[in-house]
Amino acid sequence: MPRSLLSRMILLLLLAILLSQTILTGIWMQQIQKRELEGMLSTSRNLAMSAASTVSFFKSLPLQYRHIALDQLRNMGGSRFFVSLNEDEIHIRAIPDSERKTLVLREVQKVLAGKLSDAMTIKVDFSRPDELHVFNNETLLADLPSSWARYALSLEPLNPPILVTQIEIKPGEWLYLPAPYMTLDDTVMPSNQLRFIALMTVFLCFFTFMLVRWQTRPLRRLAKAAVNLGKDIDQPPLKEEGASEIVAATRAFNIMQHRIRRYIDDRERLFSSISHDLKTPITRLRLRVELLGNEQQIGKFNKDLDELELMVKGALQTVKETDIHENIEQIDINALLEQMAESLNLHDQRLTIEGHCKWPYRGKLLALKRCIGNLFDNGIRYGQRVRVIIMDDAEILTLFIMDEGPGLPPDQFERIFEPYYRLSTDQAGSGLGLGIARNIAHAHGGDLVLENRPQGGLQATLSLPRQ
Repeated sequence: MPRSLLSRMILLLLLAILLSQTILTGIWMQQIQKRELEGMLSTSRNLAMSAASTVSFFKSLPLQYRHIALDQLRNMGGSRFFVSLNEDEIHIRAIPDSERKTLVLREVQKVLAGKLSDAMTIKVDFSRPDELHVFNNETLLADLPSSWARYALSLEPLNPPILVTQIEIKPGEWLYLPAPYMTLDDTVMPSNQLRFIALMTVFLCFFTFMLVRWQTRPLRRLAKAAVNLGKDIDQPPLKEEGASEIVAATRAFNIMQHRIRRYIDDRERLFSSISHDLKTPITRLRLRVELLGNEQQIGKFNKDLDELELMVKGALQTVKETDIHENIEQIDINALLEQMAESLNLHDQRLTIEGHCKWPYRGKLLALKRCIGNLFDNGIRYGQRVRVIIMDDAEILTLFIMDEGPGLPPDQFERIFEPYYRLSTDQAGSGLGLGIARNIAHAHGGDLVLENRPQGGLQATLSLPRQ
């Protein structure tokens, strides 16, 4: 199935048109064919009645008057021009059999058999005008001057088949009665009907395409704004336009964006106030601790104050390190990684990079540098060496960061992102680095996932969508 709303609407419209036209055309063609069949059989009966009347008339005439009557009929013109009395049956090259041909011949035979004597031999068949013999088995209708045939059996440009009736009045005397007939073609659907359906389908698809494209343009802007919301909270509000449902969705998005911006501003002010309010009493406590005379108590107080100050700085870091208000720019990921590798590989080859980024990435430079740097620091601290594999395409940029450390217990993959949570017993770090890295990935619309490698070590997968 197509993914876009526009292509799905066009596809559904085409299916609806085809289905409706198929049903309606089927009903219409059934009615047309029924009327055509009734008219064809009625015409066949009339021709058969005329032929039977002609035979009865000729048979009632004395033999010496039959040719006189035939000459008079010929002089009247029309299809009677080719009525003839022949000594032998004229051989007819019949057209291919079809359902309509069988029905017509059966109807003519039925009427003639009911009107004429059973002793008469009746031959009825269809022939093409250019293959029709007249007067005898040697003369073709096509051999005669066009002026003779124009008003009789040749109805150009249609040239319908000729219904030829031959009745043996008596031995050695065949009455030859050719008559132009309607077409026997059983067309499934006329070409003009097909052209009409095609033209209507094209117009409907074109106007539907324009309508849906016009209506979905605000939806595309809304989707783009929703994707960019995590990267740039200060983007201008969307213009409310389109259908009422789209206007309602756009208005709700603008309200949500305003509330998120206000919440972030309030959080920034809150943590700034906390930082100011806590640092001042901590500083006063350090001054008062210095006035104590007991060195052992001074050391204990200073240790507690250091932990308290570290907790305050860590709390502020979790908010500020995501660089929410940093401008979005084009980032050369290859240059960024090479710069970080150069600083980490001063004394030893601790970081190797495989692959390359095909295009610049739109994001927040300092935030991404902090995110990737935290992952490198953790990998080198607990795994000594780090290997980075870059996979890039038009939709997503993925960095696989693998170390050679002991890995993590399976039940710790999510908990390790919690603030101040640390598995290591050493004093290095604050337990905030991985949480900050994941927050930065989320702010760019991506994610950070940890997993143990089968051959040993931990793998961090940083995915950054390009949309």
